[in-house]
Amino acid sequence: MYYTLLMLGSGLFWTATYVLIIQRSWRDHSYGMPLVALCANISWEFIFTFLLPPHLIQHIVDIVWFVLDAGIFALTILYGPKEFPTLAKRIFYGMFALTLVTSFFAVLFVTLEFHDSGTYSAFGQNLMMSVLFIPMLFRRGSLRGQSLAIALCKLIGTAFASLAFYLYAVSYHHSVLLPFLYIATFIYDVLYVGLVYTRLRTATKIAQKPAVEVEQIVTSI
Repeated sequence: MYYTLLMLGSGLFWTATYVLIIQRSWRDHSYGMPLVALCANISWEFIFTFLLPPHLIQHIVDIVWFVLDAGIFALTILYGPKEFPTLAKRIFYGMFALTLVTSFFAVLFVTLEFHDSGTYSAFGQNLMMSVLFIPMLFRRGSLRGQSLAIALCKLIGTAFASLAFYLYAVSYHHSVLLPFLYIATFIYDVLYVGLVYTRLRTATKIAQKPAVEVEQIVTSI
């Protein structure tokens, strides 16, 4: 029961993460998920939607996630080249395609190697995504394509899934790798939330500064 509730919570928060990324990407004319992480993510969802479908409920969730990820992917195709102005479009798209193919086979072969339903690859790519959000934030120097809501939803969604597997997925209790992935992902997610919050506070102060200066001038008069 608790496992199901935690996984439902994880599914809802991850769905919200995808929707928020799409909204923010469309608004800011930028992509909202790190490129390598997006390639791994959509590869995972394609594999477990069409090639290795799980039980019915999870399969439905995977289909929804794949559709949303396809939206993120389309926006990345549309706005991605703008984030790399010194790179020719054909080179950007070529590297993007190569990364997608590499990610697809990496996810597929990890799943086949570990003989599981995608758990190891899912948590592994989740850690990669959590790490890559941080340099994306620093490279852009702004919250373009990102938001505090996205960061929080990702943190909560992954934390729920980690708790579900750590506490109730008995078949994985022998693993020494998964607990490391749970903890490392949580640490990077918390760090990313803190960085986004700090960036948001700084941007808010800068936006308010002219108004404060005007008020001081009026008061002095």
